[in-house]
Amino acid sequence: MKPLATIGKPIAHDSAALHVSGAATYVDDIPEIEGTLHVVPGFARDGAKGTIIKCDLSAVRAAPGVVCVLMPGDIPARNDCSPAAGDDPILAKGEIAFHGQVIFAVVGETREAARRAARLAVIEIEKQKPVVTVQDALASPVPDLLKPYAFTSKRIAAALKSAPHRVKGSLKIGGQEQFYLEGQVAYAVPQEKGGMLVHSSTQHPTEIQHCVAAMLGVDDAKVTCECRRMGGGFGGKESQAAQWAALAALAAHVTGRPAKCRLDRDDDMMLTGKRHDFEAAFDVGFAKDLRVAGMSADLFARCGYSADLSDAICDRAMFHADNAYFYPEYHIGTRRLKTNTVSNTAFRGFGGPQGVLFAEAMMQAAAITLGCDALSLRKKNLYTRARNETPYGQKIGEHVLAEIVATLEKTSAYQRRRKEIAAFNARNRILKKGLALVPVKFGISFTFTQMNQAGALVHVYGDGSVHLNHGGTEMGQGLYLKVAQVVAETFGIDVGHVAITATRTDKVPNTSPTAASSGTDLNGMAAQRAALAIKERMAELAAKKLGVRKTALVFAGGKVSAGGKSLSFAELATACKAARISLSSTGYYATPGIHWDRPSGKGHPFFYFANGASCSEVLIDTLTGEMKVTRVDILQDVGLSLNSAIDIGQIEGGFVQGMGWLTTEELVFDAEGRLRTHAPSTYKIPCASDVPEDFRVALFASKGNKVDSIYRSKAVGEPPLLLPISVWCAVVDAVASLKPGVVPQLDAPATPEAIMRAVKSMGGP
Repeated sequence: MKPLATIGKPIAHDSAALHVSGAATYVDDIPEIEGTLHVVPGFARDGAKGTIIKCDLSAVRAAPGVVCVLMPGDIPARNDCSPAAGDDPILAKGEIAFHGQVIFAVVGETREAARRAARLAVIEIEKQKPVVTVQDALASPVPDLLKPYAFTSKRIAAALKSAPHRVKGSLKIGGQEQFYLEGQVAYAVPQEKGGMLVHSSTQHPTEIQHCVAAMLGVDDAKVTCECRRMGGGFGGKESQAAQWAALAALAAHVTGRPAKCRLDRDDDMMLTGKRHDFEAAFDVGFAKDLRVAGMSADLFARCGYSADLSDAICDRAMFHADNAYFYPEYHIGTRRLKTNTVSNTAFRGFGGPQGVLFAEAMMQAAAITLGCDALSLRKKNLYTRARNETPYGQKIGEHVLAEIVATLEKTSAYQRRRKEIAAFNARNRILKKGLALVPVKFGISFTFTQMNQAGALVHVYGDGSVHLNHGGTEMGQGLYLKVAQVVAETFGIDVGHVAITATRTDKVPNTSPTAASSGTDLNGMAAQRAALAIKERMAELAAKKLGVRKTALVFAGGKVSAGGKSLSFAELATACKAARISLSSTGYYATPGIHWDRPSGKGHPFFYFANGASCSEVLIDTLTGEMKVTRVDILQDVGLSLNSAIDIGQIEGGFVQGMGWLTTEELVFDAEGRLRTHAPSTYKIPCASDVPEDFRVALFASKGNKVDSIYRSKAVGEPPLLLPISVWCAVVDAVASLKPGVVPQLDAPATPEAIMRAVKSMGGP
């Protein structure tokens, strides 16, 4: 491949200076039009399930600054904000199914007036006992939210029965709050002839457009959704931004005035979905050589009260329950349980982290039981060219994990440190160390095949500058910059001449959400195709002007050259305009070669796999349960990186976010279904002091993605979040040193309290 001028360069995020100076414009920073109203959702303060027997809003309506109160009857058409199932009302009517379900919305002249008024509602619920936990749901006569699903091979029972070594276990996997810095927010502005412009902090502008249009009973074309940037999304704004956009649009429709809905942080945490928590039970058999002979697992997911995205999330947990390991015989089953809690939703990794954590907990438990080093057991069971078919029938096309693991084993000095830690634990009664090296294989693509498509719109202006628009959304991950680099490389110009613009549904229609780590893969390809179409037209004229063959032209360094002759890209753009040559094009891309047949449980759902490995060392205090991550080594395969600075930033951030999920972030619902951890005071996300002081991140020396991805790069959005599973495994390793051969019962997150329970179960001090 010829040297590239822009691709692969560690260029700073396009909004970096704006971020640190506070000048980046988010939805709440958009100057408010005179007369803007503010919308605040209202809900019953007591009760999680039951019939609404009283809803007295007279005091709310009479409160100072209140313009009106929105009720279900004010919705012109469809009262639904679900992504597909039609089971999630914008405003609940007659009954509630979880604590905090929105019943009404106050529209006020100011946000403070609306917030104060919302608390004046007198609502009484004929309460019924709510189903809150996985165990509640399993004991309840209420049917599962969605149908059970499983991958099961024919000989799994026989494989387990004949296996010379057999290990059983269980694990609770906690959920996680997205805790985006910018909360849920939308600003709706009425347009002429019944149209509506909605500024929304959303990963899925097309879904906002469709939801608002369906609610108002107008064509999708009458509604435009725009998103310039989000202050974080992490999946929490894929489907669940719709309700707040709908309420803002409904207020704008009813009053004829612009309206904004911005949730208070406590309300945001109570009223929006989290990562699904799971309970898992496994039974795994090993052959004499310690290779897996058969594995049976059942995963029970707490989905909440409506379907949301739970089917796809639970499916992806199943897709990743193998992680990096070959199971010759298998049963991987899931139940999708209905509870009277807010509907769980997408979260970075989309079920994959839960599946991989289960797989690694199983391997860690097996290594302890079998009395062998956990890394040696993992290496023995990695996919190979001879053992390379997943439980869902996809062949592993690229085998780099063994090399990644071997490289990290060496660079992290795993074997030496393994001996040093054993010696440390032998001489220390209170403090114990643990070490774990864990591989990660993560599938890249939406498993709902039709979502693997993207569009882009590119204009070249007469001065040679470029306008870029596509269906991807920017939530801080650097997508806009990466796609701009692709366009700049295509035209051979500096990326500074590519104007990045807000995602808008009236520019690029029918987009998929920015999710599944596919934002750059999809939108980068679409933008490149649009730019190539324009470049081809420009090249025709350039060849005539320079008197050379079109195939000899080189677009680079802001010039178009061949045979010692050249003209600037700007000069060529001016000439094309004068020659009446179109300098605008759309681009479209659909991921090739992927397919999934859910009834048979077989197919090729992923375009490729992103691979990596991490080695983590921890120190625990067996008297207090306190834990510290003392060193982390990471090696991640990103193919040929589009931007190494952005990629390393994503790896570091993803690791720390995943470490929070596994060690400090604990969601607590009480028996009445009320979320008790709904603020930073009670819910601990990682902070700067939690970042390991010794934090070593390297990019694998890849020869490039084997499939034809954009510039042979690989996705880096979600895979890093799975890497801190090595931290959790290292904690298990540390606790297990108290009683060799006994598996600690440690659930996730491994909070100090959870560690103490595990220590006490091992007879520790």
